[in-house]
Amino acid sequence: MWNKALLKKDVQDFISANLKSNLPQLILKGSPFKDVTIQELAIQIETKRKAEKKIPSWFSTDNIIYPKTLNLEQTSSEITAKYKSSQLEGETIIDLTGGFGIDSFFFAQKFKKVTHCELNEELSLIAKHNFQKLSNKNNIEFYAGDGIEFLQNTNQNYDWIFIDPSRRDQAGGRVFRLQDCEPNVIENLDILLSKSHQGIFMKTSPLLDLSLGIKELQYKVQELQVIAVNNDVKELLWKITSKENKENTPVTCINFTKNKIQTFKTTLEKESGRSITYSNPQQYLYEANAAILKAGLFNSVAEEFHINKIAEHSHLYTSEEKIEFPGRVFKILELIPFQKKTFKKLRIQKANVTTRNFPWSVEQIRKKLNIKDGGNTYLFFTINKNNEKLIVVCEKT
Repeated sequence: MWNKALLKKDVQDFISANLKSNLPQLILKGSPFKDVTIQELAIQIETKRKAEKKIPSWFSTDNIIYPKTLNLEQTSSEITAKYKSSQLEGETIIDLTGGFGIDSFFFAQKFKKVTHCELNEELSLIAKHNFQKLSNKNNIEFYAGDGIEFLQNTNQNYDWIFIDPSRRDQAGGRVFRLQDCEPNVIENLDILLSKSHQGIFMKTSPLLDLSLGIKELQYKVQELQVIAVNNDVKELLWKITSKENKENTPVTCINFTKNKIQTFKTTLEKESGRSITYSNPQQYLYEANAAILKAGLFNSVAEEFHINKIAEHSHLYTSEEKIEFPGRVFKILELIPFQKKTFKKLRIQKANVTTRNFPWSVEQIRKKLNIKDGGNTYLFFTINKNNEKLIVVCEKT
């Protein structure tokens, strides 16, 4: 169990004072406290550092206890947890894999009753302690044990069942397929659906194949959401009910940026039938955000926004007039063929380099063309509709 001595003021002050310290050197010095080990202090310092950006409300609250680094890595960020709570309606929800409790905390702001299940007893107690520090509500029930077993043994049904299967095997290695995660949602799908009034809300790894996941879930996915933060895909969200859905799977791509939320909605089945036009780069260049790219909606975004693709597999878009677009937008300054001599004439020594459907990696390009990273110039190395290697020189709008 976690050490209550960690809550002493001098211990908490020490942790806060050493957030920017060299941790290996600090560990060598040993603990200045008789009742707290240096290993316990190191865990608090390391995880609190990571909490500052990921879960700022926890970071800014006094006397929060942090788990081991792996537990914090697997938890939702504050921004995605808030979003998840906004997607559900009802009075009761059970979080079968509660972990550090971020998702349960925000569900508790929306639901009358939340049940937090966590197999790791220490982590369950930490989540309970933190909830008491963060909120004056008492609408969370904590159960330290197997969430599936709890669900099987309870007489209660819930409006929603939330589950975030662990993506680590027994040896600690990463897994991504649903049947390899713990608990196995495929194996327990019937019991999960029988215990929920409205359905299952599941969070999975962003590396999970969307079409395969839908098939494995017996085509009971009613909605799929791809969630990115600052153009980095963090999680996939699946709404699952007992109703079979083989024709139209709504997919929503969300990208939380510093200044706004980029949203793109369509259905997966529409992608293959989209009507696409191609052209050489015009005045503006568009790069879809990571959520759209993960969903594979390369043609849908082109048709919906009435813009042209540069080439079939380049997944870059162009138009004469600037439009609002869910991704990065650039003003094209120059187009040059991919030739070292031609590039050298531009005298570009520093730039942001991106490749799309190009035989060289970014590292190879930087090395062979001697380009340093950064600056206000953006270089896209790609192939146009005539299969010609091309460098698009841009500036961000």
